[in-house]
Amino acid sequence: MADRWADSHRKDAWRKMAKNSGYRARSAFKLIQIQKKFNLIREGDYVLDVGSHPGGWSQVSVEFAGDGGHVVGVDLEPCEPVEGCVFIVGDITDLDTQKRTIEAFSDSMINAIVSDISPNLTGNWSRDQIISLQLVASVFDFSLPLLCPGGNFVTKIFQGEGIEKLIQLVKPRFSTVKRFSPEASRNSSSEVYLVCKNHVPWKNSGISILSELNKIYTSEDDEDEDTEKSAIGFRLHKAK
Repeated sequence: MADRWADSHRKDAWRKMAKNSGYRARSAFKLIQIQKKFNLIREGDYVLDVGSHPGGWSQVSVEFAGDGGHVVGVDLEPCEPVEGCVFIVGDITDLDTQKRTIEAFSDSMINAIVSDISPNLTGNWSRDQIISLQLVASVFDFSLPLLCPGGNFVTKIFQGEGIEKLIQLVKPRFSTVKRFSPEASRNSSSEVYLVCKNHVPWKNSGISILSELNKIYTSEDDEDEDTEKSAIGFRLHKAK
């Protein structure tokens, strides 16, 4: 099975296109396809790239933001430099990393947030789904106060239980919230992208999306309590 995966990976057309186009990962084409459909990043935008390693989304963000834009990428893993982007090594859920991220924008509001992160997966599907949703909710809680009125947000999520609750919590904060699967996503993947346009910061401001999301887990039977507590204590890692 490992040999088949390696062979499929070598033959991946999007991977070959990324290499030929100078992008660091096939995932760059996911953001390009999202951008072409939804126009999330505009000339001169300040862009936050969450989970930026190895830098493919940062490259694309720099291209669309242009010379007048400013891109900041955050990830636990260090990235090779990308001209026009500032990289921060750290956990986006950590207060020190959040402080450095804010400073990297010189206290300016952000126009677009792009996130292609996922936590390290355990192989336990239900637990991984909880951790993934909590990770996305944590990114929302940190970054939405920094997102300007009318700003845009896109994040990777995985299909499964709890997604509808997350979407329900996010919808009042944007004029439009849609799910989108780029052509460059692998057919076998359960990933989908939540595309949020036109931030409306005065709606539900101050309400934690993570806290509201966790209520669906704290209301579960007591026998699930250990799973819930362990899930909340995740550390952010880029999926390999």
